[in-house]
Amino acid sequence: TYQATPDPKWVVAVGECGRDGGLFRGSYACVGGVAEVIPVDLHISGCPPDPTQLLEGLLALLTVQESTT
Repeated sequence: TYQATPDPKWVVAVGECGRDGGLFRGSYACVGGVAEVIPVDLHISGCPPDPTQLLEGLLALLTVQESTT
């Protein structure tokens, strides 16, 4: 679980469903995006995002994290 994972930890919401619930937004079975449940460090849009977007997002996140430590 999120609480049991030691720091440093990063949460990445991938795709439209991860960002805001996507197609399932408003459904009784969906609370919305991941950020409605836990803090999100990075949102990568797309349905699905292409591999280049994933890599660019992860590299940007790592660069920011390295500069803050």
